[in-house]
Amino acid sequence: MIRQIKYFQAVVRCQSFTKAAEECFISQSAISQQIQALEKELGVQLLKREGRKFSLTPVGEYFYKKSLVLVNDFERLCSETTRIAKGVEYELTIGYLKHFPGFFLQETIQEFNSKYPEVSINLLSGTHEELYEFLRKGKADIVINDLRRKPSAQYVNYFLAEAKFYAELPLNNPLAQLEFLTAEDLKNTPIIIISSAGQKYNEELFFREYFGVKSEFIFAENLQEAHLLASSNNGYFPVEFNHAPPASKIFKYVPIFYNGAQFFRKYYAFWRVESQKKYLEEFASILKIYLQK
Repeated sequence: MIRQIKYFQAVVRCQSFTKAAEECFISQSAISQQIQALEKELGVQLLKREGRKFSLTPVGEYFYKKSLVLVNDFERLCSETTRIAKGVEYELTIGYLKHFPGFFLQETIQEFNSKYPEVSINLLSGTHEELYEFLRKGKADIVINDLRRKPSAQYVNYFLAEAKFYAELPLNNPLAQLEFLTAEDLKNTPIIIISSAGQKYNEELFFREYFGVKSEFIFAENLQEAHLLASSNNGYFPVEFNHAPPASKIFKYVPIFYNGAQFFRKYYAFWRVESQKKYLEEFASILKIYLQK
């Protein structure tokens, strides 16, 4: 019956027998027969058919909502049972930078979990230095970080992507009208940086040395706060893209240049060479694909 319920959910989600059949890799007639069999088993009508169209009956709408919870719980039950039966459970702790775009990790984790359901994932966020300490002290198995120190032979340095810097500015800011910006152009505009309280000095030092930042610093605790500060015209938030910036009704993304070239930063996945953990490179390779799309 679980398979029939999944077919029913696919039809409702796709709003089409044809699309649902393609998604489930069966014929349209077969998926229709399976749903009819489900209705016969339950003794109720789940779908009201009107020619080529259909709609959920009141009981069908109730069954659909409750079945989503049922299937989710069933799949988790099966996954946990398999883990117990194997007698082995893998766990990965992944560290990532506080300013790292979350949707890349979301997509990566979703695909990774579908391929390796036996692996539990824990997440830690931090600044560059905090992530280095997480890895050095064994609190993280793999970290997503930029490269600020000479690569060590103790760690695998797995290149992920190169991202270019842009100043995130509200559309009504005069600087948003410029084709590009330099440190000199921005010397009187505060820079917004995400950092934990204990790492503000290190982050400021990096941006002053690497960017040549001359302005004052405004520190945010997370991405949401940084975007809000930028939208309120408190300063500019340096964001990074490895492709053309997205269209926005709020912000203009102006390239930040130095000596005639746009600033960029390289991102790597790092893990200890002697680590016996499985799946480290598999996770990094999936993330690399999403970052370079």
